[in-house]
Amino acid sequence: AGRVEPDERRLYAISPKFEGYVERLHVNVTGQPVGRGQPLFEVYSPELVSAQREYAIAAQGVAALGAAGNEAQSGMKQLAESSLLRLRNWDISDEQIRALAKSGETKRTLTFRSPVAGVVTEKKALQGMRFMPGEALYQIADLSAVWVVTDVFEQDIGLVRSGARARVRINAYPDKVFEGTVGYVYPTLNAATRTVPVRVEL
Repeated sequence: AGRVEPDERRLYAISPKFEGYVERLHVNVTGQPVGRGQPLFEVYSPELVSAQREYAIAAQGVAALGAAGNEAQSGMKQLAESSLLRLRNWDISDEQIRALAKSGETKRTLTFRSPVAGVVTEKKALQGMRFMPGEALYQIADLSAVWVVTDVFEQDIGLVRSGARARVRINAYPDKVFEGTVGYVYPTLNAATRTVPVRVEL
């Protein structure tokens, strides 16, 4: 017997690195399939607006000080670079940064996009809610590969090896056999059932 689970290596948490407010939800239900790069939600953050403004002013200052002395130019470049690093650390895309440097216009909101094609397995974001840095607002699972964690009886565990081929039958699809590979034999024994968990990768 076994259970199908998401591959832990293919789970993605969407967590802004600054404080702000959820302005608009583009994806608003758990279980919704999403494509890579698809907009999930838009946020407003006073911190983000001021960081953008700082970078725009510094970028324009670097251009304006082209003919000025080295010291003034170097100071303005350092300011522009530190502002740029701050935006990059907040996961602002290069495309948004280039648009900001070109136009000098700060955007009131920032759109967060899905890093992967998959399914929304957790959605904590609500329209209008305030969030704190590091708070996970969405979790997305890439289900192109999954794990089947199966319980192998103690007396049979000696026959199971990592890398071995495995065939999985699922009650919902009685006419299909799924081919997979044993990825890991857990080093623990369930004392109640006398079984060892084994991970099959499909």
